Amino acid sequence: MRNIIFTGKGGVGKTSVAAATALKAADMGYKTLIMSTDPAHSLGDSLDVKLGPSPVKVAENLWGQEVSVFGDLNLNWDVVREHFAHLMESRGIEGVYAEEMGVLPGMEELFSLSYIKRYNEQQEYDLLVVDCAPTGETLRLLSLPETFGWFIKLIRNVEKFMVKPVLRPLSKKIKKMDDFVAPVEVYDKVDNLFSSTEGIIDLLADSSKTTMRLVMNPEKMVIKESMRALTYLNLYGITVDRITINRVMPDQSPDPYFQKWRAIQQKYIDQISEAFAPIPITEVPLFDDEVVGLPMLRRVGEKVYGDLNPLDVFFNENPIDIKKVSDGHYKVRVRLPFMENMGLEPKILKLGDDLTIRIGDYQKIVALPIFLAGMESTGASYEDKWLSVDFEKAK
Repeated sequence: MRNIIFTGKGGVGKTSVAAATALKAADMGYKTLIMSTDPAHSLGDSLDVKLGPSPVKVAENLWGQEVSVFGDLNLNWDVVREHFAHLMESRGIEGVYAEEMGVLPGMEELFSLSYIKRYNEQQEYDLLVVDCAPTGETLRLLSLPETFGWFIKLIRNVEKFMVKPVLRPLSKKIKKMDDFVAPVEVYDKVDNLFSSTEGIIDLLADSSKTTMRLVMNPEKMVIKESMRALTYLNLYGITVDRITINRVMPDQSPDPYFQKWRAIQQKYIDQISEAFAPIPITEVPLFDDEVVGLPMLRRVGEKVYGDLNPLDVFFNENPIDIKKVSDGHYKVRVRLPFMENMGLEPKILKLGDDLTIRIGDYQKIVALPIFLAGMESTGASYEDKWLSVDFEKAK
């Protein structure tokens, strides 16, 4: 099964490009599901059909879905919410505030990740197209499995070493303690939710199965955000194999107003081509009609892909590699093309066979080979768009 994930700054038209990609694949005979994980859903509007939290058939070989966090919360998190509400009420917090305390930050992203993993395990479709939330939310989605890894271990350890042998027996004798000791179903729900996303980053980082595609407009602020996105996606080992520049004005307009805007756009198009090379870049014009409905989406798909197969991997460069410099001296390299311009210093930490790289608010844990686990990290440097971490044998 092939996964293609679209992201970009809000308002650049990524939903239209994602929908056009899914429709093109479906027209070519691939059984395709397009899924929106953006809380402000516009996928149904783009396809001009009503979508729901389960796949809805849109056209031959094409299904659409808009993930509903409210439905998932009621189905998978009801016991936990009830426990949190009960706990808050015992502390004097009532009503909607107590209910809201049971919704952890990042829940929407976690449910979205669980859907991606589930569809890949079921292998019901040939292609899953994911229309993600704007760039910042997408990056938060990708960071959640590692961010919450410690939380999972904490919950499991509390249940194993404290709740089962100590607190739960006491709660039966001390009635008031029932207000604070969670029933076993709460721990099961927490464990099931987070275990449902285990291994998802490995799936997303496997470029034979999953690639990310950026959509942008030829505008300064959009380009800057796309640069940051590419750097962070590389940090997580995720391959960006194609870039679409959307809403490009025609270059032969007789109107001086549009000529001026076209000249401004061309400057940024040249900047994108230079900065993001060698990733393939395609341009989609600003159409003379609203991009809504299947006929218009087919026009977009033709501009983006032409005769190409949208399921192809158009660019594949491993963003993480290990190079031997000499006997006992290795370099672990992570491709971070725009880190130098971001004004952020990476923080490196090695614990056992894990190398943690933190840049700004995001971090990546790189599992080191066994032969590097016993070596010492002797420093890091930024070399030609790569963060290079040196390892040498302990003396």
